[in-house]
Amino acid sequence: MTGAGADSLRTALVRHLTAAGTIHDARIAEAFQAVPRHLFVPHVPLEVAYADDVVPMKQDRTGVLTSSVSQPSIIALMLRQAAIRPGDRVLEIGSGGYNAALLRELAGPDGAVTTVDIDADVTRRARAFLDQAGYGDVAVVQADGEFGDPARAPYDRIVVTVTAWEVAPAWVRQLRPGGRIVVPLRVRGQTRSVAFDLLDEHLESRSTTMCGFVSMQGAGAHYERYEDGLTYDEDQEDEPHPKGDVLELRREREWSGLQVHREEPLLDLYLWLACNLSGYCVLDGEGVAAVATADSLAYLSRRPGRRRSQVELGCSAHGPEAHVLIDRVLEQLRLWQGQHPTFQVHAIGAALPPGFHIARRHSYITVQWEA
Repeated sequence: MTGAGADSLRTALVRHLTAAGTIHDARIAEAFQAVPRHLFVPHVPLEVAYADDVVPMKQDRTGVLTSSVSQPSIIALMLRQAAIRPGDRVLEIGSGGYNAALLRELAGPDGAVTTVDIDADVTRRARAFLDQAGYGDVAVVQADGEFGDPARAPYDRIVVTVTAWEVAPAWVRQLRPGGRIVVPLRVRGQTRSVAFDLLDEHLESRSTTMCGFVSMQGAGAHYERYEDGLTYDEDQEDEPHPKGDVLELRREREWSGLQVHREEPLLDLYLWLACNLSGYCVLDGEGVAAVATADSLAYLSRRPGRRRSQVELGCSAHGPEAHVLIDRVLEQLRLWQGQHPTFQVHAIGAALPPGFHIARRHSYITVQWEA
């Protein structure tokens, strides 16, 4: 297909993202229209290059994806969160080239973009692609993204395009006062792109959106813990868990009366349960919120609701404490009623605000709730 064909497909992608409500800002639309995505994914057909989908770039020996060019709709949502202004100095953690080119378009001729990746293959490829696409002034650095790039700091915006377990202290140090970090943050089994503003010595969230990225490597790598079919966050070392055969025990089930839309994502509810119930975990394979004790397990259930578009939420449980766990879960379902989370990040040793505190290596993530 000719260059004109690529232009046509790029225009179609922008129209799709705009019609879907993913792109609201004319500057972001112009950036997507300007950057030739196919040059950053030369191993796939043009139709794939301009589809609203992730393009895998590299896997490790076990087949786990370690590098990709992200889905355009996710990129657009994060660019909206970042609110990059002409003249901004921008640091990208996790490279590939395509997103760095979009950032360069948004920062404009008076801005600057640096992209960092730990993998030499990735940075070598990003450098070549950016040069070919006409973005030779983007700085490409091969380094552990956990430590940012102090040589070009401070930054007005930091955009992280790998899943992070916490906001690295180096990113906060390299951010200008009042600057913004957009980071896919992994908390209790789910990843949210959170836009944080730096206020005094801490970060406060301004927006969140669900997303998925490859995991961070190097010093900032994180690992979830798997126990007998259940997934726990890395900091939940002391959480009890039943043996793998607990699901073979008699099932008890009760319904809450809470009706939600059939297509409504329940991840806010899942995080609410994680904040309010000890023993929270995720049921492997199902991705369903669960609560465990040493001998029992409860998890969310659903059945058709009063209307065709609705489902009713309930709780199923196995083990000697089944009814106790069901009562706890149903109580939290009724208390939740559609509240949404906000986040703050404070350094270890700082005074913490009210809320649910999740300990990380260098900081605490505080989850608060609002209607």
